[in-house]
Amino acid sequence: MLTLENVKTALDRIRQSIYLSPCTLSDTFSQLTGNSVYLKLENLQKTGAFKERGALNKLLTLTAEERYRGVIAASAGNHAQGLAYHAGRVAFMLRFVCL
Repeated sequence: MLTLENVKTALDRIRQSIYLSPCTLSDTFSQLTGNSVYLKLENLQKTGAFKERGALNKLLTLTAEERYRGVIAASAGNHAQGLAYHAGRVAFMLRFVCL
């Protein structure tokens, strides 16, 4: 079950590797809807999408055996890009730490 504590733990785990993207007021959407509409600029992440957060969090929680077996993304889009980007980084960090 997802809890606020799970989210906070994941944030602490990935915080150093994820860009804190800004929210900006969209004049166009605000005028169209009659509300204040803010857009989260996740396109500023390394892979251009928010999907890398979940991918990185999962990679950082894998056991040694799971890391050895590897990961597969059933995606050719944003999730796969985030997984590939961070898998390379995590693998490098783990090799560096283990040496």
